[in-house]
Amino acid sequence: MQAPAFLYSLYERRLQRQLDPAQLPRHIAVMLDGNRRWAREVGQSASYGHRKGALKISELLDWCNEVGIQIVTLWLLSTDNLNREKEELEELVGIIADTVDSLAESGQWSLHMVGNLELIPRDCADRLRAAEQRTAAVSGMRVNIAVGYGGRQEITDAVRELLLERAAKGETIEQVARSVSLDDITAHLYTKGQPDPDLVIRTSGEQRLSGFMLWQSVHTELYFCEAYWPDFRRTDFLRALRDYGQRERRMGL
Repeated sequence: MQAPAFLYSLYERRLQRQLDPAQLPRHIAVMLDGNRRWAREVGQSASYGHRKGALKISELLDWCNEVGIQIVTLWLLSTDNLNREKEELEELVGIIADTVDSLAESGQWSLHMVGNLELIPRDCADRLRAAEQRTAAVSGMRVNIAVGYGGRQEITDAVRELLLERAAKGETIEQVARSVSLDDITAHLYTKGQPDPDLVIRTSGEQRLSGFMLWQSVHTELYFCEAYWPDFRRTDFLRALRDYGQRERRMGL
């Protein structure tokens, strides 16, 4: 039993030595996928899988902090997830609120909500906003909590906010149409003021973005891991960083 753990420890140290600090991503976004399928394979309920996945989040943040990542975005609840059965959705949203409360209580991370919290129950939305406020002064790693998040929803909300802002200044729709720029829309995204993610990691073997950070990911490197989220290991994380460091980022050129 000890030999595999010992060998994994050696392998992890080897992977870490292969990382070039100058080639690490500044902003990592993670699609925490596979909780339900993991639960199904072990004969448990979906909620059991969500709770198991929630326990993995603080580990991931510790791994990111160890190597100096500045920003981590965690996609915990998509707009598509809102169509799940009522009982499962209520449990999932409750698990998310409990997890975010726990992260806030640790005092380690600066938490920021990215998503449309109007789409989830008000009591849970209030808890998420309160966690964000409690960590506003924390100087540690920035952690974006993507809840009620969808890439199309984000762009729609950004354009709506931009139009309302310009209308409040007395501009007509024709004036806005003639002057609006890419930077104007970027400045109204949920992630306004932040650099785009350098790396998106998706677990569970699925190889698509599913609408995640559509605007921000135009030059982002993608890494797909076969492990379901509850089984995601530090080894898998270090492999993703090593893979990223070996790529030549051409930024669309």
